[in-house]
Amino acid sequence: MIALDPLPLTLTLCDFSRHLQPFRQSFRTLDTYLLRLQTEGEARALIGGSMTAVLPGDLLMYRPGDAYDLQIEAPGPDSRYGPSADYYFMATGSWLDEWWQMRERPPRIRIADDGKIDSVWQQLMLERRRLDGGSPAILAALLQALCLLLDRAIAEAPAAKSGATALQALKIKHFVEANATGSFTLDEAAAHAGISKTRAVHLFKQQIGCSIMQYAQQVRLAMALRLMDNSQLTLEQIADESGFGTYTYFHRVFRDRYGLSPGTYRKREY
Repeated sequence: MIALDPLPLTLTLCDFSRHLQPFRQSFRTLDTYLLRLQTEGEARALIGGSMTAVLPGDLLMYRPGDAYDLQIEAPGPDSRYGPSADYYFMATGSWLDEWWQMRERPPRIRIADDGKIDSVWQQLMLERRRLDGGSPAILAALLQALCLLLDRAIAEAPAAKSGATALQALKIKHFVEANATGSFTLDEAAAHAGISKTRAVHLFKQQIGCSIMQYAQQVRLAMALRLMDNSQLTLEQIADESGFGTYTYFHRVFRDRYGLSPGTYRKREY
């Protein structure tokens, strides 16, 4: 595990860009790490020695010494994706050197953002924009958090042959994890992935192995267990906090899953 150390990191650039006009950026040899996440529209980048289409969800990763070429055309009336937009950062440091070596880093990989990556990237960008340049310790912590979140997204990224179906299922999975402690509908989960409810129900079961609501129940039970082990909340409060609503429903689901009541679980002796 890499130690959290704010010193060996230098953030050169970090921002969000939307391009309404043609744009090109080229480096014969990069002297920093450069990571870029396409969020909207379409671009073309130098990948594996040739200019390749970059679509929403594509994460580009380059290290010092790599060549970099990015080309963006103005969106025309027949454009499928609209204006190109992306998050990016350029940075150096020993922490990044270690992070890069932790796994194989393909120059392009399709990931599904659950909102956390977007949020941390924005916080990093806003901290860097401060008149004083931002706190080095905060910048380092945010950059490290961003890199580790990207690692998780890379680890969860489906194989190329799985295509859009697996990415849509992953988006629904992230939506459920974010909303399980409240109330949500299948229509809302499907809309998050940009597909119909019927399609969402089918592909989630196919890709994840259980229904959307069964997965939500697993998330709620996991949270309830943590609260029972690490809080002084009453069981009624835990039922509400973990998304079950009523203790009666929580009791029934918990007993069906674990074979004992929540009260018996909490009183167990080690």
